[in-house]
Amino acid sequence: MHWPIQPVEIQRRFVPRFCPRRDCPRHNPDSRGTFVFKRVGSYSRRNGRRVPRYRCRACGKTFSKQAFAVSYFLKRPELLVPVFAGLQAGSGHRQLARSLGCAPSTVTRLAARLGRHALLLSATALVELGELGEGLVTDHFESFVRAQDYPVGIATVVGKSSWFVYGLDPAPHARTGKRSAFQEVKRKARPPQPTRGGITGSMTRVLDALLHFFPKNSAIELTTDGHMSYAQALRKTRFRDRFRHTGYPNPKRGPKGAPRSQAARVRDRAMLPVDTLHGLLRHSECHHRRETIAFGRRTNAILERLYLASAWRNFVKGVSERRPDPTTPAMKLKLTTEPWTWERVLARRLFPGRLLLPESWLEVYRREWITPGGPNSPHQLTLAY
Repeated sequence: MHWPIQPVEIQRRFVPRFCPRRDCPRHNPDSRGTFVFKRVGSYSRRNGRRVPRYRCRACGKTFSKQAFAVSYFLKRPELLVPVFAGLQAGSGHRQLARSLGCAPSTVTRLAARLGRHALLLSATALVELGELGEGLVTDHFESFVRAQDYPVGIATVVGKSSWFVYGLDPAPHARTGKRSAFQEVKRKARPPQPTRGGITGSMTRVLDALLHFFPKNSAIELTTDGHMSYAQALRKTRFRDRFRHTGYPNPKRGPKGAPRSQAARVRDRAMLPVDTLHGLLRHSECHHRRETIAFGRRTNAILERLYLASAWRNFVKGVSERRPDPTTPAMKLKLTTEPWTWERVLARRLFPGRLLLPESWLEVYRREWITPGGPNSPHQLTLAY
């Protein structure tokens, strides 16, 4: 995977390869010819570092070297790495703000920026991979958004042998189980949650994204837990000959501490990569634990945090927790040759206009998954005015 070792800010022999402005014809990756630019001076930052400026010969507009850094337009770029590490360690926004000496809103904005960067990094890795060389294991990770009346399942696609996280997709759905009279009154007072097809719609978006990134694969091996919604999505005409599906239904478990049945052992062995990821997420992210009130406030914010976790899982963290083996999932896929640091994950800025993203990924990047009653939702705006 072509990725710089040092951040753009400290690279001495930096040469722009394209114009960072979206309306420039030289910004598109399909543009032909050599990118021509002209050096037009520099400016000084607070730390004394000189930042060179350039002029694009195609659009005539100027830009600086800072436009290619993840810390572009930030007053405190030194917060990026500690916020990244703190969020992955399970710290809350206010806890990080107290320890770093900044406002909680600053941490919230940085979390959104880092999540979108991690999404584009995952897309870049899949584009570099080109062709899928292993089977995939898929299951939905259950959580809540804002309240228990808004459950959401997050589809997680994990490599069977590499344990690489290939993608995420939300599946809001109706709440299940019994509710008390007070909970029923609270549920009716809240606006309904748009499901966008529920688990079936989420699985359909996952399959479309896999075909988008891996069009060369004639048949992708897919393992699930036998949920009926998965089979319903796979029956669509465009998926029939492109996936080889194997389902392992969840067997009925006995009381706590009882030995597992043979069917349970077979299922757990087949779903181990995705079950391990879910356990790691519940251990690392406090708002995804079973007994908690620290729910995420927006579906999009949960996805951004999970894309951060996937970047950490794919490029920074070793596959095993118990063995002293630093091999990462990206190293198993030959995308990288060594584990990355936080600084290297944030080495350069990625542009969505230069990547052909699936529509479902673009919706996450544009922050179009909004929870009813949450910040920026139509219901909340109506109440405010």
